[in-house]
Amino acid sequence: MKSVQEQMDVIRRGAVEILVESELEEKLAESVKTGIPLKIKAGFDPTAPDLHVGHTVLIQKLKQFQELGHDVHFLIGDFTGMIGDPTGKNETRKPLTREQVLDNAQTYKEQVFKILDPEKTKVVFNSTWMGPMSAADLIGLAARHTVARMLERDDFHKRFTGQQPIAIHEFLYPLVQGYDSVALEADVELGGTDQKFNLLVGRELQKQEGQKPQCVLTMPLLEGLDGVNKMSKSLNNYIGITEPPKEVFGKVMSISDELMVRYYELLSDVDLAGLQRVKDGVAGKDGGAHPMESKKALARELVARFYDQDSALRAEQDFVQQFKQKEVPEDIPTATLASAEPIWICRVLSEAGLTASNGEARRLVKQGGVKVDGERVTNPDMELAPGREFVLQAGKRRFARVVIG
Repeated sequence: MKSVQEQMDVIRRGAVEILVESELEEKLAESVKTGIPLKIKAGFDPTAPDLHVGHTVLIQKLKQFQELGHDVHFLIGDFTGMIGDPTGKNETRKPLTREQVLDNAQTYKEQVFKILDPEKTKVVFNSTWMGPMSAADLIGLAARHTVARMLERDDFHKRFTGQQPIAIHEFLYPLVQGYDSVALEADVELGGTDQKFNLLVGRELQKQEGQKPQCVLTMPLLEGLDGVNKMSKSLNNYIGITEPPKEVFGKVMSISDELMVRYYELLSDVDLAGLQRVKDGVAGKDGGAHPMESKKALARELVARFYDQDSALRAEQDFVQQFKQKEVPEDIPTATLASAEPIWICRVLSEAGLTASNGEARRLVKQGGVKVDGERVTNPDMELAPGREFVLQAGKRRFARVVIG
């Protein structure tokens, strides 16, 4: 098992907040000492049949805990799913029928094992302990929290002050989610930043039960393809994990370089050193990976994860072929620049005959008028690595194929 510091480096990756970090370090130290893994919990309400990659941010973090040697509990909220999570909603959600929940739960199980190791994952349903509860038991659970505390939740507060109705059963949702942590005796619970209130209820209920309170780890809500709004099917800015390989690959290739870094951090298996090379490449630093190649590698990784390696390679070939047919004229000049070192992009543009001077090239890059392999370049200090072939575009109609080496 890795040291506490090594584990914390992995756990912190992409996380927004860890509450309480010192407590987590203590739990990890005890785990290293005794060899007993921590119980890691994340809950998912099966409210829709298909997942998109935004949902997999938590699953990817679960996988990291799994690889660190801890016990992962993938909790399917078949009981809470019938209540309907009020988080972020400005009106009461319609509860799902048990049949809908169970159908969706089955597809969730099939999809999450594209990421998690099924041999090391404990799938649990919260109806296991909530279903047998009597009305008196549920009333007893409800007595553990006050209405005033519930109204501290931002979404409940907004609806209350805006005179929007709040159904009584919605107050039960955070309590049931919190009680899940009691039932599992969870050491750590993961959730999105919008789940922080619910996760902290779990800590409180565990304290009341005499358990060591769980640590809470919140992960960001992944931006969609537009780079602005949360990934959502309703906004059509999503990458569905059951979409055809060609669609998944093409959608990844459409994102900006800056968003690509975020996707790498939250979705990729690349190690921390590899992540730094991706960041350096986008920043135009020496030794960084070329953004276009990084994006292709990320697209291949996600397609291979949801399908297989052959599908990923075929999707890349289809994308490259489509790109060449759509964007690049068939007959473009080729320039060969002899160099064993990276070459400044402005020099490449001028020597390839695409601009009259390095100064003109710099201005054109700053204006967003230059593309390398179809990807817009905005860093005038960027360098192109040797041993590669690039397709450069300056303006709308000037193209050149450049070989450096």
